[in-house]
Amino acid sequence: MPKEKNLTHEDVKNIVASYMNADHVKLVESAYHFSETAHNGQLRQSGEPYIIHPIQVAGILANLHMDPETVCAGYLHDIVEDTGVVLEDVRELFGPAVAMIVDGDTKLSKIKYKSNKEQMAENHRKLLLAMSKDIRVMIVKLADRLHNMRTLQHLRPDKQRRIANETLEIYAPIADRLGISTIKWELEDLSLRYLNPQQYYRIVHLMNSKRDERIEYINHAIGDIKKAIDDLDLGNETEIYGRPKHIYSVYRKMVTQHKQFSQIYDLLAIRVVVDSIKDCYAVLGAIHTNWTPMPGRFKDYIAMPKVNGYQSLHTTVVGPQGRPLEVQIRTHEMHEVAEYGVAAHWAYKEGNKNGVKETASDDKLNLFKEILEMQSDSNDADEFMQGVQGDIFTDRVYAFTPKGDVLELPKGAGPLDMAYTIHTEVGNKTTGAKVNGKIVPLDYEIKNGDIVDILTSSSSAGPSRDWLSLVSTRRARNKIKQFFRLTDREENIRSGMEMVEHKLRDDGFDTKKIMTPGKNTQVALKLHYSSSDDMFAAIGFGDLQPVGVANRMSQDARQQMENDRQRKAEKELLEEHKTLSDERTTTQGQHHEKKKISSQGGVIIEGVDNLLVRLSHCCSPVPGDEIVGYITKGRGVSVHRVDCPNIKAAEEHGERIVKVDWENVEGDKTNYNADLEVQGYNRNGLLNDVLKSINNNTKYLNSVNGKVDHDKVVTISASMGIRNRTHLQRIMDNLKNIPDVYVVKRTIH
Repeated sequence: MPKEKNLTHEDVKNIVASYMNADHVKLVESAYHFSETAHNGQLRQSGEPYIIHPIQVAGILANLHMDPETVCAGYLHDIVEDTGVVLEDVRELFGPAVAMIVDGDTKLSKIKYKSNKEQMAENHRKLLLAMSKDIRVMIVKLADRLHNMRTLQHLRPDKQRRIANETLEIYAPIADRLGISTIKWELEDLSLRYLNPQQYYRIVHLMNSKRDERIEYINHAIGDIKKAIDDLDLGNETEIYGRPKHIYSVYRKMVTQHKQFSQIYDLLAIRVVVDSIKDCYAVLGAIHTNWTPMPGRFKDYIAMPKVNGYQSLHTTVVGPQGRPLEVQIRTHEMHEVAEYGVAAHWAYKEGNKNGVKETASDDKLNLFKEILEMQSDSNDADEFMQGVQGDIFTDRVYAFTPKGDVLELPKGAGPLDMAYTIHTEVGNKTTGAKVNGKIVPLDYEIKNGDIVDILTSSSSAGPSRDWLSLVSTRRARNKIKQFFRLTDREENIRSGMEMVEHKLRDDGFDTKKIMTPGKNTQVALKLHYSSSDDMFAAIGFGDLQPVGVANRMSQDARQQMENDRQRKAEKELLEEHKTLSDERTTTQGQHHEKKKISSQGGVIIEGVDNLLVRLSHCCSPVPGDEIVGYITKGRGVSVHRVDCPNIKAAEEHGERIVKVDWENVEGDKTNYNADLEVQGYNRNGLLNDVLKSINNNTKYLNSVNGKVDHDKVVTISASMGIRNRTHLQRIMDNLKNIPDVYVVKRTIH
């Protein structure tokens, strides 16, 4: 991926000045100066001044020719979250539109959630709902994410993978649904670079290796096409050029179609851009006259545009040298929409204060309606995001009603999904379906172009529980569940209570003492249910697990049992300390102070002498690590790192824990064992480079082994002798500098 050149504010100013009037340019410039002052002194992970990031985001938006409010929001999108500026300041200085966009892009970082996953889901929900009110919120967020992806190399490998995965699952599909392919493709390519670097660089290498040959072939084909359309009188504005395939699209084709790189022939396609729709079909006819079209490879997205507004003619022909050749034909206006999607509709037009919002494709993009419906049908942010990913950001199929209306559905949807898409009551009253005039079963998978007739009856008793396994969209599944929640409420309440009682009895509790009306209501309110009946109904229906409710109800009783157990353990520990103290050979009146002891680890224990001390093998502590001691039965004190999972459970309750420290943090010998794990791309010579790096820093390499997975990622485990933590860190830093090494970490057994 070529390194992007950072824009300056002057660059951004020149871009906006090319299409904005003087007042709007001044507004954008004031947003820059306000942002520069607010972010003064802040640095990015790369060490660069933070203001570079808002400048690049504003530059991406300016290149999309976005309106003044959106470019201003690009400069200000992080200002509320990362500085002392409040939203009211933005609203007062730059107006309500800019404030609304900034607010929609501000993460919910100051609210504490149970987990990172929950916070991420809540952030995405807020962002998507804000987008449903004004699409510019998402366009700014996409620009923000694009620049973050361009600079992802400055973060830790685990953060790189997390952010890249989030980008591939959420932001690239959003860019696709909004039709902004210029951003979509770059997000996908950058995500692949960090999620599967070996495949990414392999494809880049293979594409570059035969680049000259492919360009020569494309130039030959372009010349042939120009000759074929010479007689059509298309005018001087016609453009014909080669379009390279993006790396991620090649990777997806290799994975989904199980092809080798050498079997992919359409690495380059030809694009023909003309003035009118009439010219598009004329060019198509000329191409099909000169070359044989390949069956099943023609798509007319002009007559039937994609949901994101994309229009073009796609055809694949047997081109020069008998090789498949893909050709795309579109008008200049279609090309602008194909590259910039909904951003093209928001593009600033002089004399129109708010761009072209009134004609922006609100009717075409049912995405907004779907997002709002998904929000109303979801119980929490995580369920909302699962629905968005499952129903909205999946491949789509297009079906017709008998009246000729087109409905867009996720790939894999069936008649019931279509029925609930039309209306909840249509779904509840469905008795069958016809596809293309023939009766089909309800598990039929709708295909592109099917004419689907939903059969209903007013006397229908409603959905069957079996329907839950027949539908593929979360919307339909939620509507079916809602029906049964209402009709089976009393039965669900009784069943839910029985399940909780059964769990409590299994755990040895008296249900009459624990499941009191007051306790039931208290737990229900904590779980955000308005009453205990609602909570038990949710359990009976399957929306809530009885285990969690039973644990909350028995929490006080469990705490009492734990307190009793801890008091008993403390008593045993005191008795054992007393026994150990009696065994010490000390002089009368000696003060209890830290004493050096003879042990393999060079560890001192406060107030204890002549006690066997050993370093645990599970976490292999070394001088410089924070450590803790654990009194074992009959084997003295075992010393662990404080982050060792094997010690954490005991440490929480203070059981058998003693304070220990290193006698000499610097270490006087190379007699401490350390275990490292190295992960990287399995290239020739990688293992040799790793071993050479270790041997250059320590003479004590105790063991080494490795394995390679199906993605050609090698994992090398090595055990070595070191002096202290500083020595170990130097070894790890040198390993990280080896080319194609991704991760170096200590291991715990």
